[in-house]
Amino acid sequence: MKKKLLLIICLLGTFGMSLANNLIINDGITIIAAHSAENDRSSSISASIDGHSLYVSFLQNIGEVTIEISNVFGVTLNIEATETPSGYMYYIPLTGTYTVTFTLENGDEYYGEFEVKD
Repeated sequence: MKKKLLLIICLLGTFGMSLANNLIINDGITIIAAHSAENDRSSSISASIDGHSLYVSFLQNIGEVTIEISNVFGVTLNIEATETPSGYMYYIPLTGTYTVTFTLENGDEYYGEFEVKD
C-alpha cells in the first residue's frame, strides 16, 4: 500500500512540475491599443514568448501589419511587414525587456511588452 501511495505522489509531482514548467515558459503577451481610430483590433493579434522565441498570430485578416521589436532602450531589433491572417516568429538572442509594436495600414497601433529569460 505504501509503494502505491508513493508512486501516485511521484506521478502527481512530476505532472504538476511539467504543467508549471509549460505555464512559465510559454507566456502570453497582452496586446494593448496605443492608437486606434477605428474598431479595436487587439483581439485579432495573439503573441507569446517561449524561451527566446517570440510567436505572433493574426487571427483575422486585418490587412498588412508592420511588426517592430525593440528593447527597453528603444533600440529596434527587427521591423517586418506581413500580410494577415498569418504567423510570425522572431528569435531574440539576449535576455531583457522588449516591446513588440503592430502598426496597421490605417495607422492604428498596438503593442505588447514582454521579458526574455534564460
